[in-house]
Amino acid sequence: MTARIAIDCMGGDHGPSVTVPAALRFLETHPDASLLLVGRDEALRPLLKGRASDSRLRIVHASEVVEMDESPALALRNKKDSSMRVAINLVKNGDADACVSAGNTGALMAISRFVLKMLPGIERPAICTAIPTSSGHTHMLDLGANVDCAPEHLLQFGIMGAMLVSSTEHLERPTVGILNIGEEEIKGNEVVKSAAELLRESGLNFVGNVEGDGIFKGEADVIVCDGFVGNVALKTSEGLAQMLSSSLRAEFSRNFLTKFAALVAMSVLNRFKRRFDHRQYNGAVLLGLKGISVKSHGSADSFAFGCAIARAYDAVENNVIEHIAARIGAVARKQDVNKDAG
Repeated sequence: MTARIAIDCMGGDHGPSVTVPAALRFLETHPDASLLLVGRDEALRPLLKGRASDSRLRIVHASEVVEMDESPALALRNKKDSSMRVAINLVKNGDADACVSAGNTGALMAISRFVLKMLPGIERPAICTAIPTSSGHTHMLDLGANVDCAPEHLLQFGIMGAMLVSSTEHLERPTVGILNIGEEEIKGNEVVKSAAELLRESGLNFVGNVEGDGIFKGEADVIVCDGFVGNVALKTSEGLAQMLSSSLRAEFSRNFLTKFAALVAMSVLNRFKRRFDHRQYNGAVLLGLKGISVKSHGSADSFAFGCAIARAYDAVENNVIEHIAARIGAVARKQDVNKDAG
């Protein structure tokens, strides 16, 4: 199977100067993939470096660009030939299996939901990404698409996250936890406690409540929360990582002795940097749609954007949408049986 991925080349803080080189490098390591580069032809073609005739590479012209600070509603209504909209349309029409964009998050969510529609049994899409832990990584959702959630939405997030991890990482029964202020079942607000009960009865490998520090201890393969809590937790962890990194550089640069210590410890520092390099986790999947849409950080460099493309590729190759649809259908049938029995 050839995975066909549409790239919104105009989105993000850097546009084609990052997205096109990332796409070219991705093709070098994925011989079974093909890419559709969406954007202004005159901006993309000069960056192809003699590879315009590559059969696995095609430019799809789009005359408009969704700006990073643009209203999602206006982008949806007024920019029907934007690179973001055209890339998503390619997925809708079956010309691509997934799309990747570093553009405006709100616009990507709005356009993806409007064009691709929701899977049956899923009421709201959720943003899911991998987060590094002491033992590897965990997947967390929702990270900002839904500020207010009902318990049923959190159950759906748990199912979608579990199916994503199960299919892409080949874990038969990934563990699922719900983010809370304590491990005890009596802790949390009514929404979280009700959602925990639904998750406990869902047939998922539910391990209960996970506190904030448990995210980075790797206490669950999937951590469920509403978008408000998830986005705050994500941005807090990113800010802490940046602070620690800058503080470490400042301390090692303080004087001759600390610079010498840094030189001695260079191999350890490099391994540490590679292990927790946030760029390798770039690429959040918008789960719950009838198509694969992946959001890259707007500030992503070429390496990070390439990781987002790889995230889309993995979701296609491992039939994530089919796994989610099947599990949601099974849960719905079980609920119908229980209602009839009642």
